[in-house]
Formats: sequence, structure tokens, C-alpha cells
Amino acid sequence: MNVDFLEALDQLAREKGIDKEVLLEAIEAALIASYRRNFHSAANVRVEVKRDTGEVHVYARKTVVEEPKDTRLEISLDAARDINPSYQIGDVVEIEVTPRDFGRIAAQAAKQVVMQRVKEAERSVIYSKFADREEEVVSGTVSRLEPRVAYIDLGDTEAILPQSEQMASDKLQVGKRLKVFIARVERTSKGPQIVVSRTHPGLLRRLFELEVPEIYEGIVEIKAVAREAGSRSKIAVHSRNPEVDPIGACVGARGSRVQAIVNELNGEKVDIVEWSEDPATFVANALSPAKVIDVHIYEDERVARTIVPDYQLSLAIGKEGQNARLAARLTGWKIDIKSESQMASHSLLDQLEDTGEEEPEFATLSDDWLNEP
Repeated sequence: MNVDFLEALDQLAREKGIDKEVLLEAIEAALIASYRRNFHSAANVRVEVKRDTGEVHVYARKTVVEEPKDTRLEISLDAARDINPSYQIGDVVEIEVTPRDFGRIAAQAAKQVVMQRVKEAERSVIYSKFADREEEVVSGTVSRLEPRVAYIDLGDTEAILPQSEQMASDKLQVGKRLKVFIARVERTSKGPQIVVSRTHPGLLRRLFELEVPEIYEGIVEIKAVAREAGSRSKIAVHSRNPEVDPIGACVGARGSRVQAIVNELNGEKVDIVEWSEDPATFVANALSPAKVIDVHIYEDERVARTIVPDYQLSLAIGKEGQNARLAARLTGWKIDIKSESQMASHSLLDQLEDTGEEEPEFATLSDDWLNEP
């Protein structure tokens, strides 16, 4: 190794953000192992790379004793004082034992160490970069497709998009560009593993933050998100400024803002509702687009019983209970939906119980759909 090698280390350290001294110390440690391996030595040695010239020197370190038992590790006091009269028992003497052809071995070992450290540094930089961006949205390109996973090229590295995190409506093809949500970043033996998602509710939240300036600036706040990826979602918003309509801000002129998000999510329907501190009002808003006549809140049971017009019952429940299910997730309340006629039947039942007459049959809604995934 020589001055050119040190200059190359300087440039590499600057480009990769690695401390040059750390590299040199790692090289010295690798050279000790190379010396012992190639020269079958059990001696205690120290390797020094001269910082000004790049020259490599190997020193055997021996402890000064009265009578050496292992000459590889110990030296007599008389022999030590032949080197330097000031040595005493217990001191450590260093004797240069650099092999004649050690330069070639040193260069090869140094190359391996530098490559390994550079790779580790690059992995560390990538991990730090993306660990700080967890729960953010990034753009990437589909680089590879496998049966249970897709690989997304993020520029600096590849991210993993598992099948469970893919939307059913995603028609992934190599080269296709899409936005993904960084779900988690993990350290592994093969480097950082970045797992991204297309189904996470956070994706919808971040897309609105990117698309709606009022949300980014903090004027409009996203209070809750409920999502069934690829099908339908609900988002509750609130304005900190009474003069700003939170729903209008999210929809945009002629629906331009929400439409951009819908396009990114392959046509996923998005209901934007206004959040309210009053649970009854919030539940009524959450059942949009259905119109709600009345809401009764039972705090102990955490249940909201709602009344809707007969012709709005199927709309309030939604296909396979989807609208009510999303509304329940959005609000955090179990929602029991009854039509006006059902409520009238309940009132009639109460009257019959008072008179002792036989009760009539009428349809009631099962709560099973509320617990569906």
C-alpha cells in the first residue's frame, strides 16, 4: 500500500460519508488476522498502517519476564535490555516482524475490508434515511414480480410490497409507477428491509395531506380514517378556521383534489365527512350518504342507535353492511340502524306488552354484519 492508496481512501471516505480513521483501524484489524492466517503465527502482534506513507508494519508484542516459557509471547529481561536498557519486568516489547511479501497480502485484505465497510455504510445510510420516513408516502416503480411479493424500486434501494398489502384492484406490471406507504423499516443481516403497503389507512391520510394544502398547513385536520382498500373509504375532517369548509377543501374545485386521490387508488370510493365533538352528530355524518333522522347514544354500551327513513335503510347499511361497518370504524361506536317502520313496530310492541296481547312479527336487523372484517 502507498500514498495513492491513502488518497483513494480519502476520496472514498468523502463520497460515502465514512470516517477515514475508522477505515484504517478496520484495515489494521484485518491485517492482523491475515498475518496469523498466512504465517501460522500465534504471536501477539500489532499492525500499523503509516498515515503519511501508507506503509504497513507488523510488530510482535512480547512481555518481559525473567525466564520465557513461550518465546512467541515472552522475552527475557536481558534480551529486552539489548533493545532498550530501560525495559523492566512486565513491560511489553514491540519487535518488527513484517514479512518480505506482506504488501501483497495487505493490499488484498485492505480491499476486502474497504468493500465490506463501504457496503455496511451504504446500508446504514439507507436504513437511517428510510427509518426516518416511516409512515410516509413515496413514489416507486415496480421492478420485479414474484407470486407472493412485488419489489418496488425507490431509487436508492428496493422495497417489499407483500401480497397482503396489495390492493385487489392493483394491476401490477414491471415498470409501473405508483405511490406506496412505508409501513416499517427493519435491520436484517442482508441490509435494511423496507416493507411498503397499498392497503394501509395511512396511505389515504398521506395522500390527502399531499393533495390538500389546507391539511398540510394545519388549517384542516384529519380526525379519523376508515378504509376497505380498493373498495371504499371514509375520512373525517375538521377545520380549525370557521371560515374554511373542511369538506370543500378536500373535494377541491369540481372534485379535482379528491379525484386525483381516487385515481391513484384505482377508483376506490372516498366519503369525506365532517367530524364533530358531539357523538350523535358525528355518527349521523359518518353514515353519509344516507340521511339520518335521529341518533340515540348509549355511552355505557358504546352503542349509537340510529333511525333512518325506510327508503334510506339499505343505503345506510350499504352493500354487505359496508357503509355501516366503515362508519363504526370511523367513529369508534357500534352502530345499530333501524328504519322508521321498525321503530314504529318497537313502539307497538311496547304497547302490546303493556296490554298483554300477542306480539306481531316484524323484521329486525342482525348485528352480525357489524363484526365482519
